[in-house]
Amino acid sequence: MKKQQWLATIAIFLTMGVILLGAYTRLTDAGLGCPDWPGCYGFLKVPQKPHHVEAALQAFPERPLEPHKAWNEMIHRYFAGSLGLLIAAMFFVALFNRASPKVLPSVLLALVVFQAALGMWTVTLNLLPLVVMGHLLGGFSLLCLLAVHWLRLHPQYQVQEAQLTPLKPFAALAILVLVAQITLGGWTAANYAALACIDLPICEAGWQQRLNISEAFDLHLGHDDYEYGVMSAEARQTVHVFHRFGALVTLTVLALFLWQLWRRVQSSLMKRLTLAAATLLAVQFSLGVANVALHLPLANAVAHNFVAANLLMLLVVIYLQLGFGRQRRATI
Repeated sequence: MKKQQWLATIAIFLTMGVILLGAYTRLTDAGLGCPDWPGCYGFLKVPQKPHHVEAALQAFPERPLEPHKAWNEMIHRYFAGSLGLLIAAMFFVALFNRASPKVLPSVLLALVVFQAALGMWTVTLNLLPLVVMGHLLGGFSLLCLLAVHWLRLHPQYQVQEAQLTPLKPFAALAILVLVAQITLGGWTAANYAALACIDLPICEAGWQQRLNISEAFDLHLGHDDYEYGVMSAEARQTVHVFHRFGALVTLTVLALFLWQLWRRVQSSLMKRLTLAAATLLAVQFSLGVANVALHLPLANAVAHNFVAANLLMLLVVIYLQLGFGRQRRATI
């Protein structure tokens, strides 16, 4: 059991690192820094020797080598590959331990394999927005499932407060709202719409007349290349506006849920979880405003992605903790 606990802990931190690197890769426009997969211009690392660079140019004349972008992409792949191997190790350790649960390690293995496929399609389909968004959601899902796995391996951190159980539906709603908002954020990023509106609080004057919902949420299949986006300016503004309204809804729903939770919690652990989630919510909203006001500075945009992942993970952990209270009630 100790080995599984350590593996789960390392996997969580490694997943956080992969999410950070993925956001950095996307925001530095390095998603196609290597136009093939899993290698880079036919090599296991970024070509550096003159004859390797020449071979890369001949193989992909339409994509000249940009070393800084290629390294961003390959470092992300190296870390993602390491995470895949670690989750495979977790699966086999659980498989050969009779007392260990098998379902979550199996789901994690299946998900990380699917994530690898999404990573491949991100490149081979030239940043198809649906795939890019799915890749982001898959990474967040991995982090949340690893947190669930970690908590189940550490029963000493499972809080049983029966008075919190009635809040479980509210917690589920909060998670659904946050997932919807993250999906909108992923769609905004995948379609290069983060700077489509540069005024606060909603968009530039007259945005209501420029809404184009049908194009904004069209999958835009059939294009050869999606780098830098294929949507019109109006469609990008529409996506951005929806993400901003989603932020207001998310802030309201999550704040109400966390306030109700704070009023009822008794244990110090649940108080810390609630306070941490509330802090991340405030930070996330502030980062979103700063993205617009400061015109998407790289560090701020990466942090916006990373905080969203951690906020979702915390809400999933809180939801799970509310279920432990029901178990206690059933035994009383």
